[in-house]
Amino acid sequence: MADLQDELDSPAEAGEDEERRTAPTPTDDTFPSDEPAPEPEPLEPDLRDALERARDLLAAHPVADGYSGLPSALRELPWYDLELGDSGLQTDLPRLRAGRVGAQFWSLQVPDPGAEGDRAVSSALEQIDLVRHVVGRYANGLRVARDASETTDARNCGRIATLIGPASARAIGDSLGALRQLHTLGLSSLTLAGTSWAGADGMTPFGEEVVREMNRLGVLADLSGASPATARRVLAVSKAPVLWTRSGARALREHPANLDDELLAEVGRTKGLCLVPFAADRTGPTLGDVADHMEHVRRVAGPECVGISGMYDTRSAHPGELADASRYPRLVAELLGRGWPEADVAALTWGNVQRVLRGADFTARAARERRGASTATIGRLDG
Repeated sequence: MADLQDELDSPAEAGEDEERRTAPTPTDDTFPSDEPAPEPEPLEPDLRDALERARDLLAAHPVADGYSGLPSALRELPWYDLELGDSGLQTDLPRLRAGRVGAQFWSLQVPDPGAEGDRAVSSALEQIDLVRHVVGRYANGLRVARDASETTDARNCGRIATLIGPASARAIGDSLGALRQLHTLGLSSLTLAGTSWAGADGMTPFGEEVVREMNRLGVLADLSGASPATARRVLAVSKAPVLWTRSGARALREHPANLDDELLAEVGRTKGLCLVPFAADRTGPTLGDVADHMEHVRRVAGPECVGISGMYDTRSAHPGELADASRYPRLVAELLGRGWPEADVAALTWGNVQRVLRGADFTARAARERRGASTATIGRLDG
């Protein structure tokens, strides 16, 4: 299958087609989007006006989407073309441009441990290789970024910033050396759940050392799916802001990944970030349900602590009005219609993710002045 993919990819890699070679590269101060994708049905005048206002705002403050399953989805396809569009995906470049997306976190899914052994580390490496191959193939539209500066640079150059991660914590194989090498390859976020050192009972001493080393490197801690004990311990140990990349409000919908009001208040106190997912099982089956969760998180944690998680190209069902990556303006129009100040919407779409990325970078610079790479091992600390 790899040979087939290489053969079909080769024309785009060896020399882009004439249209792609001659396409101008936008250089203005706002996020380039060309013309919006055609709407599937005629729009009422009020909705048309609301979408126009939303697109104007997103031109200056594009969407930073906290969770995309595209790497795993692409691995399952024998062929794809993100520039022409692909009906087998919910994400491609035309839809990202229509959705006014400026940055995306591309998640790395690792297999559950099986009889053949845990392939988490090799799977993460394979997916990072795939991400870099895809970004290189579509360099006119995408650029790998690690931090706030590189994310902004990508946007200013007319590219969509691609941040690698979050990856399951099992991807480091209980090794801080593996964590450092994954970071060298571009890993920006790690989900701290599902390991012997980050479980239902909280963090072990080795787990706490993982968090400290992540702080030193600038790798963000993702706590979606983490136990309350783990989440609270990470909040106590981490000097950098932390993320929940796909969590809504438990007060509105009972789901293990959603946060209760007590934890949401803690997110606000520590200036973390809760990225509300477009997922029917977590936030509900309608656009209004998603907006309700965002309003609840904004009210409890604060407007600087809420963001967007599209969860496209995962196995999650999406509200019909948010069916693919072109639909972010619909959400923004809904929030503006509910009376959200433009400053709060701009923080939701772009500013809050940038703040967290800057916080991680600042923490890393300070930490590297105080300490070198940790030599801790799980056997020595947890044995």
